[in-house]
Amino acid sequence: MYTDKSLTKVRVWDLPTRLFHWLLAAGVTGLAITGTVGGNAMVWHFRFGYSVLALLLFRIVWGLVGGRWSRFGAFIYAPQSVIDYLKGKGKPEHSVGHSPIGAGSVIAMLGFLLLQVASGLVSDDEIAFSGPLTRFVSNATVSLATNYHSEIGKWILLVLVLLHIAAIVFYLMRKHNLVGAMLHGDKEVVVPVQPSRDDAVSRLSALVLFALCAGTAYWVSTLEVAAF
Repeated sequence: MYTDKSLTKVRVWDLPTRLFHWLLAAGVTGLAITGTVGGNAMVWHFRFGYSVLALLLFRIVWGLVGGRWSRFGAFIYAPQSVIDYLKGKGKPEHSVGHSPIGAGSVIAMLGFLLLQVASGLVSDDEIAFSGPLTRFVSNATVSLATNYHSEIGKWILLVLVLLHIAAIVFYLMRKHNLVGAMLHGDKEVVVPVQPSRDDAVSRLSALVLFALCAGTAYWVSTLEVAAF
């Protein structure tokens, strides 16, 4: 742990972002378990899928209007910034939110999760379960999506998750507790920075936003039923 008295504690991760992170971890774990078990567990696989869809929709919007360090604008770096960081010439503010490397990991994770959920929505196992959007696309698209969802996407996500865990362990060994910051929201930083807004109004706004996203995910889940 840092001992420099010049360090300043600042709120980096607002409560909505922290809840999103842990709920997403639980949802992805549920998807992995139920998808592996198969059979009747597929009912829960779909439920976890819709939950993850709601969370991802929320994160996309929250990435535009959320706390300072949760916004995409705070961790989309120019290529030169990434190169400098890899050369050990990173700026102090790179250690506040997501570093240039961490940002790439987050964007990849969100992108491939969106692709996995989207492919699941148009997948068909030709036995008992099919996604609610299969009737809106061609058979060729359904076949392609099913193959990606069951044979490719899940392995890409597994690799990304393992890399994420490895990065957490690596930084922990260097006395940077990323898990702690995602639990209580605060970090000790070298240079004064603008904190993320995390008051009652922003939290209530996030709750309303998530309710809308959950409603959207639920509506998507009803499309298959509406087809009959």
